[in-house]
Amino acid sequence: MKLPYYSFIIPVYNRPAELEKLLKSLSELQFNRDFEVVVVEDGSTIRSDAVCSRFRESVNISYFFKQNSGPGDSRNYGMKRAAGDYFVILDSDCILPPDYLQTVDEQLNRRFVHCYGGPDAAHSSFTDLQKAINYTMTSFLTTGGIRGGGEQLGKFQPRSFNMGLSQEAFEKTGGFSDIHPGEDPDLSMRLWQLGYETALFEKAFVYHERRISWALFFKQVKKFGAVRVILNKWHPSSAKMTYWLPSIFVVYVLIALVAILLGSLWMALPLAIYMLVVWVDAVIKSGFAVGTKSMFAVFIQFTGYGLGFLNSYIQINIRRKEERKAFPHLFFNS
Repeated sequence: MKLPYYSFIIPVYNRPAELEKLLKSLSELQFNRDFEVVVVEDGSTIRSDAVCSRFRESVNISYFFKQNSGPGDSRNYGMKRAAGDYFVILDSDCILPPDYLQTVDEQLNRRFVHCYGGPDAAHSSFTDLQKAINYTMTSFLTTGGIRGGGEQLGKFQPRSFNMGLSQEAFEKTGGFSDIHPGEDPDLSMRLWQLGYETALFEKAFVYHERRISWALFFKQVKKFGAVRVILNKWHPSSAKMTYWLPSIFVVYVLIALVAILLGSLWMALPLAIYMLVVWVDAVIKSGFAVGTKSMFAVFIQFTGYGLGFLNSYIQINIRRKEERKAFPHLFFNS
């Protein structure tokens, strides 16, 4: 079998400092074949061309600047111009361990798939807030491990911060759609419809820095909730009752608060036990400070996602609004 030639596809928007960290990790990859890096500047006002130039002697880099059209279209733009026959798609706020590409290559040689996804991890240099958010986004106690928990979860939906896609699969699907977030699960489901497999490469992890605050995290997960309703409409077979759990959480918290105001603490007991379990698990894994922040992160994640899901469900399924008119901020014009 012909060995794949890998092209890393990296969209970037106003983030030269974080791109420099990623390029440094790419320059330190332990891999015995050539690969290329395609950086697509998505209409940034703070450009990364100077950063790319500093790494040209250690990494084969192609740099493109284009008008802003969103991360999905920027990835498509990069893949159309890449020389590789297998694309490795990364977010600019990721850092790769030295054996990342070797791990991917071994997995593909063992069992070739046209699309894979890998998990994310928190680097020791990350802040406590970043580690707490990473815990919330990856823990089985919160998201069920869907961002990298195990093959037993069934069909795995790769996420575009750490994702591989063959040139063939890209050409057959046309790549990412103009929705954001949600362009990656949408691509996975269109791949399945065409008969392609997706897989989790559990050992092919990246350090995902998540340049984020509590307010931005709430905004992000609220978008995730809103997008899920749209994806359920586009792909009805993907709808699951589990997507309602954050919304149920929000309703339960409101009922518990009313009960407390009326003098009853019993409704709050299950919530307190759940948060205690989360705290203990996070403390064991990451320490006291991260464990404490993780409880707050979980509450934000469930509340933001739940509110976003409920609002989107009302607008799209009850008021029957067209999704692009109901939520124009979730779509880019290519």
